Amino acid sequence: RYYVGHRGQFGHEFMEFELSPSGRLRYANNSNYKHDTMIRKELFLSPAVVEETRRVIEGSGITRVDDSNWKEPDRESRRQELEIKIGNEHIAFTCAEIGSLVDVQKSADPDGLRLFYYLTQDLKCLVFSLISLHFKIKPIP
Repeated sequence: RYYVGHRGQFGHEFMEFELSPSGRLRYANNSNYKHDTMIRKELFLSPAVVEETRRVIEGSGITRVDDSNWKEPDRESRRQELEIKIGNEHIAFTCAEIGSLVDVQKSADPDGLRLFYYLTQDLKCLVFSLISLHFKIKPIP
């Protein structure tokens, strides 16, 4: 599960996705800017895609990272959360939103935060690609 969001002028704005071992991918994006409505998508992925996602996560080395030295989100800032359950292993990370690699370099744990940053970027790209392909209106010739 990945979450990034904050509570601000337009209420609770966030983007979240969750991939279960069964292949169910749930996505939600809530923005009240200009009175937008919440976007929710749900799709089912093949076992091969779920296994590839697991391989990406395990290959990233994120399971060996400790987030104790990462900047904690305060009430005013955006927060990022990543929760991973693989087999008997369950880990969760929380930090203030990373705006760019400059934020990573300035942190107390640049190596661990860099792993987190790149993994979350890869997972977001994968999810957005899958959603775009799945909900494509015109079929690809």
